[in-house]
Amino acid sequence: MSHVGVPRGAARKRRSLALLTTGVLTLPVLAGCSSGDSGASGATAPQDIAVAARNLVAEGGTVNWAVDALPTTLNAFQADADSTTTRITGALLPTLFPLDAKGMPQLNPDYLESAKVVETEPRQVVLYRLNQQAVWSDGREIGAADFVAQWRALSGKDTAFWTARNAGYERIEKIERGAGDLEVRVTFAKPYADWRSLFSPLYPKDVTGSPDAFNDGARTTLKATAGPFRLRGVDKKTGEVTLVRNPRWWGSPARLDSLVFRAVAPQNRTEALTAGKVDVADIDAAAAHRIAQAAGGKGADGKPLAQGPGAQGPVAQGPGAQEGPAAALRSWAVVHGSDAKAAAAALAAREKNRAAAEAYATEQAGLRAYAVRKSLEPAYTQLALNGESGPLADDRVRRAVARALNRQELVDTVLGPLGLPAQPLGSHLALAGQPAYKDSSDALGGQDTEEAQALLADAGWTPEGAVKKSDGTKAGSEAGKKETGKKDAEKKDAEKKGTKAGAADGKAGDGAGRREPDADDGPHIVGDDNKPGDGDPVGGVTHVLAPAPAAAFHSSALLRQAGHLSASGTSEDVPSGVAAQDQRPGGAAGAYAPAGTAAPARVPDGRRGPLGKDGKPLTLRFVLPSGPGSEPLRSVGDKISAMLEAVGIRTAITKVSDESYFKDHVASGDYDLALYSWPATAYPATDDRPIFAKPVPATDGSLLVEQNYTRVGTDHIDQLFDQALSELDEDTAQDLMKQADARIWAAAGSIPLYQRPQLVATDRKLANVGAFGFGAPRYQDIGFKKPQAAGAPANKKK
Repeated sequence: MSHVGVPRGAARKRRSLALLTTGVLTLPVLAGCSSGDSGASGATAPQDIAVAARNLVAEGGTVNWAVDALPTTLNAFQADADSTTTRITGALLPTLFPLDAKGMPQLNPDYLESAKVVETEPRQVVLYRLNQQAVWSDGREIGAADFVAQWRALSGKDTAFWTARNAGYERIEKIERGAGDLEVRVTFAKPYADWRSLFSPLYPKDVTGSPDAFNDGARTTLKATAGPFRLRGVDKKTGEVTLVRNPRWWGSPARLDSLVFRAVAPQNRTEALTAGKVDVADIDAAAAHRIAQAAGGKGADGKPLAQGPGAQGPVAQGPGAQEGPAAALRSWAVVHGSDAKAAAAALAAREKNRAAAEAYATEQAGLRAYAVRKSLEPAYTQLALNGESGPLADDRVRRAVARALNRQELVDTVLGPLGLPAQPLGSHLALAGQPAYKDSSDALGGQDTEEAQALLADAGWTPEGAVKKSDGTKAGSEAGKKETGKKDAEKKDAEKKGTKAGAADGKAGDGAGRREPDADDGPHIVGDDNKPGDGDPVGGVTHVLAPAPAAAFHSSALLRQAGHLSASGTSEDVPSGVAAQDQRPGGAAGAYAPAGTAAPARVPDGRRGPLGKDGKPLTLRFVLPSGPGSEPLRSVGDKISAMLEAVGIRTAITKVSDESYFKDHVASGDYDLALYSWPATAYPATDDRPIFAKPVPATDGSLLVEQNYTRVGTDHIDQLFDQALSELDEDTAQDLMKQADARIWAAAGSIPLYQRPQLVATDRKLANVGAFGFGAPRYQDIGFKKPQAAGAPANKKK
């Protein structure tokens, strides 16, 4: 059993989980290192926000922006803060280092004249020089008192403050006024590389000055703000949060009069758009295709929006769109036939279809007012492998799962139809385009069916093991080979007698015609539709923290390769000796089974039979969400199941409600395989450490996993994070993070798949809003384009 949490006094900054089942990304406040050549590679997509100069944006108007739900709190440092909290506070409060379109933090001149490290010995000191015009909406200057109050609230020393994010603040020794009122000196007790992440958003001391104000005072209101907008109110009846232009804002004034965030469930976005209730909304692929079709099959850039791999044109949509000439002829024949009852039913069906088609056409007409803005979200989807117990506690089985996956096929499934760059993600700690990005997936190795099968055989999972108790002989040993040879001879004799050999082992299904289970169907075992799933194929519980003795050599070899891939060439936690025969071209040492471990022979039709050990089949529990917006996730899950079945791994697919998916399954550890997403960060040393920290035993025997829901980690990974967190040289810190990423790949607890698509519907008249990608919105620049000047050429109607 695992306990999801952090020991008191050791709380870290919590990362928001961005599930693919939701329509809006949970965006953290991102900031990071601002210098250095990126050297990043990988597929990237630019922002798509209809950029326009401020002088081309009209003054006035209201924009209605769809959000999933009203925020439960406006305090971004509380545990129940969500994506809506982040979206709203971004327009109301200071962000000192917002990210630009490339994911690079930039000093915000609206609040700071400068901010830099001025001393490193004997203590790190950061000096902030504030913009002399920066004031709160109540007229008070932003100053050192606000910094001090926020530090004390978030340091973790006073448990009366209910905080969820403490990382970095606990390293501060003192904060004091500098040479003048506009200077703030922050002295750190320990070096902190990610100091730019602090004080964003910055709250007034009235919010952070006392536990009562912090815990309850900022949940539904903010009396003082310091952004281009101020809060007018939160209306729970209408589900709206209204912001209006801040008259005390000293920067470029907001072009809009007001900004309304309206709660609209993801499945209701298309209806809200057609009704004109919202101007900006995150949407799914189906809604994006409808908007593109309404615009003549073209996106916001005038280019066709791809409908699927190899698509040559728009796909017909709407009621009756898939009805071909034959169906239409049959309907006509029934209507004009001699059976009056059948004719009446056919006429009613045609009338119903006609009415639906008219309604659909009306909706499409409404959707012509919108454009689809598309980019890649700063978040990635991963396949999580729960290594706490069961078969996946063995790192050989985890590596076999990883090497069975064709990640490119999965990426093409999600991103290809949208015309977005389709390239598998190569890092857990950075996204393509960020300075710290490096593809370290070679530390684990690419798809290789034979190697996956060999790893499984070395771990003791064989076709014979599915039906026969093990005699204690290790798979791949000499005795095992003799037994295999004996069976081969028996098989040949049986073939001569016309007997079909191997029938007792069963036959894996190819999945063709497999029924898609409903959400309440319970476990659906891929590869064995006629057998109920076994929730724990192996039975007993093994601890992820202590790998099986037989896996020690393979783990060390894999980590040694990770050391080379991370450019360090050294590894303190692995033995120096790795046999030359286990070094193979095109892959990583340790990602292979030992030399001499052959992959089990394929059955004649090329399919794999079920694998087992001690008479128990190798079946992994694959938990997927069942909500209406999670079809893409389930599609990816089905493909993964088919890939695993090809190497002999069965999956028991269980679909659960979106509400319970994370809380009752992922966080609690009630799964073997799961798909979920993490937001990107410019601060991996701070934000990603809890995600990959090695679980530690609690006093009651459970595991404290922080946010490491795969329960897989190592001491060396933790050490690399700690070193990077205290390394003030940015290049060295990035190198340490790349080393950590290679070792995370080698541990095979998390397999990054792809960066999530970002699809946003916006009113065609709007400027400077849409798919922001990495970049933080500049709310003061959002507005409606000015009408075309007289005498300018008008757009011709097609």
